[in-house]
Amino acid sequence: MQKHALFVGLITGLLSTSPAHTQTTHRFSVQQAVDHASKNAIPVKNALIGIQQQAQTNREVTANALPQVTGNVALNRFINIPVQSVPNFISAATYGVLVDEGVKDGSGNPIQFPNGGNFGTLALAFGVPWTASAGVDVSQILFDGQVFVGLQARNAAMQMARQTAEVTAEQVKANVQKIYYQLVVGQQQLGSIVANIERFEKLLADTRAIFEQGFAERLDVDKVQVQLNNLKTERTKIENQLANGNAGLKFLINLPQQDTLILTDSLSEDVLKSDILEGSYQYTDRKDIQLLQTVSRLQGYNVKRYKLSALPSLVAFSTYSKNAQRTQFDFFNKGDWFTTFIVGLKLNVPIFDGFARKARLENARLELQKTNNQLDQMKQMMDMEVSQFRRNMTNAILTADAQRENLQLAERVYQTTKKKYEQGLGSNQEIYNAQTELKVAQNNYYGSLYDAISAKIDYLKATGKL
Repeated sequence: MQKHALFVGLITGLLSTSPAHTQTTHRFSVQQAVDHASKNAIPVKNALIGIQQQAQTNREVTANALPQVTGNVALNRFINIPVQSVPNFISAATYGVLVDEGVKDGSGNPIQFPNGGNFGTLALAFGVPWTASAGVDVSQILFDGQVFVGLQARNAAMQMARQTAEVTAEQVKANVQKIYYQLVVGQQQLGSIVANIERFEKLLADTRAIFEQGFAERLDVDKVQVQLNNLKTERTKIENQLANGNAGLKFLINLPQQDTLILTDSLSEDVLKSDILEGSYQYTDRKDIQLLQTVSRLQGYNVKRYKLSALPSLVAFSTYSKNAQRTQFDFFNKGDWFTTFIVGLKLNVPIFDGFARKARLENARLELQKTNNQLDQMKQMMDMEVSQFRRNMTNAILTADAQRENLQLAERVYQTTKKKYEQGLGSNQEIYNAQTELKVAQNNYYGSLYDAISAKIDYLKATGKL
C-alpha cells in the first residue's frame, strides 16, 4: 500500500508540473476585433509579406542597372594533353636548307624535295599538364530599354502590392463585422429565449397548480410543457451556434481557440443608422478599383517594355585575369603568371527573331485591353451594387423598425394577457398564444436586425467607405 501511494504521489507530482496552455480572456468591441484581424489574420499577414516580397523583387530589378562583378578561379589538370596535327614544317625546312646549299646524296646527286614537296603532318601536343587562372569580369549596362522600363515600373509594382493588402484587409474587415454582429444578435436572441423559458416555467407552475385544483385539464399542462421543452431545445441549439460562431470569429482574427473571446458591443438602431446619410461616391473610393487601375498601369509598362526591346542594347565590359601554365603542380612557387586585361563595348542589335517580339507586344496590348475592360465593368458593377445595396439597406432598416414595433406590441399583448390570466379572466390558451406570438416577433426582430447591419456593411463596402 505504501509503494502504491508513493507511485500515485509521484505521478500526481509529474502531472502538476507539466506545462499547460495559458488561456487569455479578450474583451473586444467590433473595432477592436477588426484591428486585431488587420494585424494578425493570416490572409492579411500573407498580403503584408507580399509587400516585402515585392520590395525584394524591386531590388532585383534595380540590380540589373548596377555594375555586375564576377570573380572566377580555375585549375585544370590535363590527363591527356590536346594534340594538334600540323604540316611537317621541320622536314620541309631541313630539305629547304639542303636544296639551297646544293648538298648531294651518297650517289653524288643533288638532294631534291621528295614526293613533290609533301612531307605529311606532325602530331604535336600543345600545352602543359597543369594550368590555372584567376580573374574578375565587370559589366555595366549603358542602355537597355527593357531594364529602364523595369526601373520605371518599380513604384507601380510596390503600389499594387500595398493595394492588394488593402483589398484583403477590407474583405477581412467586412467578414469580421458580419460575424461579430451575427453573434451579438444571437446573444440578444438567446437572452429573449432565456426570458421566455422563465415565463413558461412560471406558466407551467401556475397551470399545474390550477390543474391540481381542478380548474384546468391535463392537456393544458402538457401543452405548456411541450412549449417549454421546445424553448429549451432552441436555447441549446442557439448556444451551440454561438459557440461555433465564436470559434469561427477567433479563427478569422487569428486568436487561439483555447482563449476566451467576449463581445462587448451591442447592436442598436443608432449603429444601424450611423454613417449612411452620405450618398455620393467616387469610383476611386473602391480599393479593388484602385488595384485594377494600378494593374492597368503595370501592363502599360509591359507594352512599353516590348516596344523598346526592338532597340539596340549597349553594354560595357572589362576582364582582368592572371594565367599560369606548369609542367607540375607548383603554382605557389616561383613562376610566371601572365596578365590579360580587356575593356570593350558590346552592342546587341535585334535584327530578326521570327516575329516573336511582335507576338509578345501584341499579347501585352491584348492583356491591357482586357484589364481596361474589367475596369469598366468594375465601375458599372459599383454603380449597380451601390444602388442595390442602398435599397437593401433602406428596406432592411425600415423592416427592423416595423419589427421593433411588432415586438413592442407583442410584448404588450403578452403582459395584458398575463394579467388577465392571473386575475382569472383569461384562459390558458390565450396566454399560450400570446407567448407564441411574442416568440415569433422576437425572432423576426432579431433576424431583421442582422439583415439591416449586413446590408449596411455591404453598402459601405460597395461605396468604398467601410
